[in-house]
Amino acid sequence: MANASVIREIEREQMRSDIPVFRAGDTVRAQVKVVEGTRERIQAFEGVVISRRSGGINENFTIRRISANGIGVERTFLINSPRLDRIEVVRLGKVRRAKLYYLRGLTGRAARIKERRPKGFIAKGRAAAAAAKSTD
Repeated sequence: MANASVIREIEREQMRSDIPVFRAGDTVRAQVKVVEGTRERIQAFEGVVISRRSGGINENFTIRRISANGIGVERTFLINSPRLDRIEVVRLGKVRRAKLYYLRGLTGRAARIKERRPKGFIAKGRAAAAAAKSTD
């Protein structure tokens, strides 16, 4: 059983700690390192997270976006991959499913996702109104 503990220790060293909290329905921008010949550059892929699978070192997520031609493009990323430079959360989506595969059959307005507000969030208009009210 010493073998299993060594494997777990190696996996723990490879795990990343700079990943933000996000889930299915959120819009994220994944910055990916792309190698073209001898050059390396960073390419952004932004879209809605349609699935996220936990599993330690093999944790991954799938992003779906609609390309300029109206064609849906999906891309799956390993969270702990060195090719993934960083992940930025653009919007928080309010959904009731863990896997949003049903979005594959929807286009346009039907494929929109409502925005979720995090706990403790105050809208700008309300914050200004509350500040003005407290000074009176």
